[in-house]
Amino acid sequence: MDDDVRNIVLGVIATMVSGGSGWFARTYLWHRALRRKQAFFGLPTGSDCLFVVNRQMGGTDSSLHRNDAFALLEISALIKDCGANVQIVTHDAARQGFGERAEFCVGGPVSNARTTAHLDSMLPGVRVDTSTQAGPDRGALHVGGETYRWEKGRSEHVLLARLTTGRGSRPVFLLSGQTANSNQAAARYLARHHRHLARTHGGGSFCLVLKVVNSDAYGPDVTELVADVTGAARTPEAAAV
Repeated sequence: MDDDVRNIVLGVIATMVSGGSGWFARTYLWHRALRRKQAFFGLPTGSDCLFVVNRQMGGTDSSLHRNDAFALLEISALIKDCGANVQIVTHDAARQGFGERAEFCVGGPVSNARTTAHLDSMLPGVRVDTSTQAGPDRGALHVGGETYRWEKGRSEHVLLARLTTGRGSRPVFLLSGQTANSNQAAARYLARHHRHLARTHGGGSFCLVLKVVNSDAYGPDVTELVADVTGAARTPEAAAV
């Protein structure tokens, strides 16, 4: 074998080794990212999860607001990426415990009875004004001594929480907004920032207040983190005083 042929063969071998190493590295990183995503959402491959949908305020018990449907689509994409299966149930038909499988619960306590149960059980420091009378505190969130009010078309708030009951239990993700638009905003925020949330909070519980800015102009697209209220939300109001 002369020098030219030998150089060609060595070049081909080097290219194959380099390409194979790059492929293995990319595959390893992809699998590691997938495992972290599955761990955060409690969705190992082939597992089942629950998606609890609310009813449209002012609509029939079986109606669903368009923005809540969009929230379902946002979260369904995450579930599909993890290789898990989803069961969709209405809020008044989800009569089961939590921790055995992951759950995504969308909607505030006015439109979702299961949200009310989760707030009472796991976030006793949160109070939501559920009055139907017009007024500045209608739909307001009260937590940690702060009040987060709803200004129609200008400012909407939503609780985004990851809740666990102990080691090994699957999480409940609660998206409890003042409007259907804010529910969708929370779903989009979760989809975009789950890596940061996982790094910040690990596998534990958290409760965040998000603010949707100028929804009349921007819809659910402009959302900012207002406060991490995990400690206050998990402390009963009487104990927090």
